[in-house]
Amino acid sequence: MAARPPRPGVPVRGSTTGRPVMAALDLLGRRWALRILWELRDGPLGARALRERCEQMSSSVLYERLHDLTTAGLLTRDENGEYLLTELGAEIGPALESLDAWARRWDGALRGPAKGR
Repeated sequence: MAARPPRPGVPVRGSTTGRPVMAALDLLGRRWALRILWELRDGPLGARALRERCEQMSSSVLYERLHDLTTAGLLTRDENGEYLLTELGAEIGPALESLDAWARRWDGALRGPAKGR
């Protein structure tokens, strides 16, 4: 059986405090979790479409992450069975967009002016 998804107030990997930020880092740091949230930012997707967008991750990992993110209140399913972000899950969007912008700046910095153009 898979480990329980992290929750605020409960010790998590790397922290015995149960502080909300530590639980969030544990949840979002799990393999493919952020990628699933990123792919759902534009609207609902079924499991097959999500798996295709996530470079054919294994179905067992996909369903484990979907379960974790749903249990954590970040995802739900619509009447067609597709996964979508909850209001709480959608609130992660601006943070991910900021991280994406930073990653692009980081990429440019590592490439340097001569290498990047």
